[in-house]
Amino acid sequence: METTTKKSPIVSAEWLAENLGKPNVVVLDATIPPIGKQKSEMETAKIKGAIFFDLDNVFSDTQSNLPHTILSPNAFTDRVQALGINQESIIVVYDTVGVYSSPRAWWLFRAMGHEQVFVLNGGFPAWKQINGEYEQAAAQQHTQRGNFLANYQPALVRDANAVLTVTQDTKQLVIDARSSERFWGKVAEPREGLRRGHIPNSANIPFTGVLDGGKLKTAEELQQIFTEVAAENKELVFSCGSGVTACIVALGAEIAGFEKISVYDGSWSEWGMSAELPII
Repeated sequence: METTTKKSPIVSAEWLAENLGKPNVVVLDATIPPIGKQKSEMETAKIKGAIFFDLDNVFSDTQSNLPHTILSPNAFTDRVQALGINQESIIVVYDTVGVYSSPRAWWLFRAMGHEQVFVLNGGFPAWKQINGEYEQAAAQQHTQRGNFLANYQPALVRDANAVLTVTQDTKQLVIDARSSERFWGKVAEPREGLRRGHIPNSANIPFTGVLDGGKLKTAEELQQIFTEVAAENKELVFSCGSGVTACIVALGAEIAGFEKISVYDGSWSEWGMSAELPII
């Protein structure tokens, strides 16, 4: 299997079961614990042959004062090659929650120019539900480096200055994936020192609103959700607390047919910290 003609950014557990072990298919476990959960509470098993994709410590810039900051293309290339991933690899990312942190890995690969990357819809729970093969997580051995090369796509990544222009642009819209209580400033932010409120010219689609039982809602349901807040030709910029759950909603938007999507990497961790940036 040299390539896949799938146009959807997600695959089912059944699809993965049929293709697991085929040449070029690489499965990545991109699990990070949701806020309030400890790693010890997470599933310790993994899909057979899956490689751990460490979003917290390896595939984020740990020198940044913001959580989950995207790496430079050179650093991303080096660390992906170390996992044995190639240019022709067909990558399936999943997490043990269902659909939580895996879309962040999907977006990182897309931002680095790799089109053949997909999210396992329903994650590890869906895999177990079909009795997919799995094994206990263990130390990984990678004997051969891959030839992956990042081809950075700056249009998919926004910084604070870019988002500032969005606040005054009717052709663009920020979609905030935080809870409605956080969006409207009714509760304190979980990270200390952050202001309450939201970015001007933003709409709220909590990431939980695009999910149903740990899977993405159907394309038709997602189309209805997104068209209620944005015209199809709008450019959508996704934000959240630290840039993780924003990618869930961005994934939902792509399934719904929106093509002009990007993620504000600093998200509220940056915007809420700076007194110079406007809030509502």
